[in-house]
Amino acid sequence: MREKLDQILKDGEEMVAKAISALELQEVKTYLLGKAAEITIILKEIPSLEASMRAEIGRVANSIKNRFTQLIDTRQEEISLKASEIPADFDLTVPGILPAGGALHPITQMCYDLNDTFRSMGFEIFHETEITSELYAFDNLNFPPDHPARESMDTYWLAGYEDLRGADRLCLRPHLTGGSVRYMQTHKPPYRFVYPGRVYRNESTDARHERAFFQYEALIVDKDFTFSAGKIMIQSILSKVFGRDVPVRMRVGFFPFVEPGFEIDMSCLVCNGKGCSVCKQVGWIEIMPGGTPHPNVLRAAGLDPNEYTGFYVNIGLDRLVMMRYEISDVRYFNSGDLRFLSQFK
Repeated sequence: MREKLDQILKDGEEMVAKAISALELQEVKTYLLGKAAEITIILKEIPSLEASMRAEIGRVANSIKNRFTQLIDTRQEEISLKASEIPADFDLTVPGILPAGGALHPITQMCYDLNDTFRSMGFEIFHETEITSELYAFDNLNFPPDHPARESMDTYWLAGYEDLRGADRLCLRPHLTGGSVRYMQTHKPPYRFVYPGRVYRNESTDARHERAFFQYEALIVDKDFTFSAGKIMIQSILSKVFGRDVPVRMRVGFFPFVEPGFEIDMSCLVCNGKGCSVCKQVGWIEIMPGGTPHPNVLRAAGLDPNEYTGFYVNIGLDRLVMMRYEISDVRYFNSGDLRFLSQFK
């Protein structure tokens, strides 16, 4: 038995010394110290040996096991150090190869750029969950009870809440404006904040529309705020985002949550205002509704509309990105096609 133990030690030392990689060393460790290893089996058989041999064999076997552990640890350190060494024939003057890296999605980058722009003007950034209620999505925003936007053809209502109303009827937020009311209810006026996020609409997709897309709201509420200042704010934002002045026009539009309300368009940058499929050949593309918050919206927020006024815009973030990069189809952004997305690194 003693001769067998000596041979196990000799063979084990040679195996550890010959291991040249971490993987090989792991295999040697399993062979020498695993459940099926010879030294492990001998230690298990000690109780069955003659009484006069047990102490000696046990001492030697444990000594060999400890020796293997020490040798393996030492060899592991040697292999690790060897792996970090620069080979003698390595040419440090050869240009390296940059590893493949990711980048921000163009919509995310646009959102960050807008955040920086609004922060520079003293705005706060506000976020909330993507599940809201009928109370905040419609009731607080002056939507009449029979407004078509409340129907399932437009809004994704959560299953199981069909027979409920108001705060108890839940849906995926169809727009961000209800969150603006929530912000005003939980903060003290005057207000100057923006609210970016994804919204959901049950509608057909095409080159300009998605079922899940990004909006970016901005709202100012104060006792003295002129409508003309709101238009200047819009022009300043677009100039900052695109790095140049962008033609803007405001058309009268109706939205339940603003009075007066406007459709705010910018010159189509895909065709430079000449007309294309993105702008439906008119040279302009709608990027945001806007206007003065409706008195009923201010009342829902706990404000006196005779005392406060303001200006609100809801930027179509996806369309703004389309204009920045002259992209003709909004569906590309959610395609997951790396050939497309890698262009924005």
